Amino acid sequence: MRRITIGEASRQSGVKVPTIRYYEGIGLLNVPSRSEGNQRSYERADIRRLAFIRHARELGFEVDAIRTLLTLQDDPNQPCASADAIAKARLVDVEQRIRSLTALKVELEAMVAGCGHGRVDECRVIEVLADHGQCEHSRH
Repeated sequence: MRRITIGEASRQSGVKVPTIRYYEGIGLLNVPSRSEGNQRSYERADIRRLAFIRHARELGFEVDAIRTLLTLQDDPNQPCASADAIAKARLVDVEQRIRSLTALKVELEAMVAGCGHGRVDECRVIEVLADHGQCEHSRH
């Protein structure tokens, strides 16, 4: 079995070295064995786990959700209801964020459209930023 250094683990997984150390520190990744020179030494399974974590983070899953998903992955014979629930909760978060960003977009478009490109004392952008009550949406 070929062991690899933390630098090579970083390159293969796409996870930065300090982040790998962080994941070890919070228990998402097992603490690796050490070489005779006291360097971390990783296996293929560690690289796959790092890639899983990186992908989950890219999808916006929080660390606790990833921890649960990794536990589920480690015991593949259990039902996937917990994984489904985690993904559904993330989907709800994303949908809420989309609604919020859509409201933000509308608000910014209105601010820009209302700008007469004159002087600052007539600037709609400055007026709206100074008085949240002038916003079209209360949440953005």
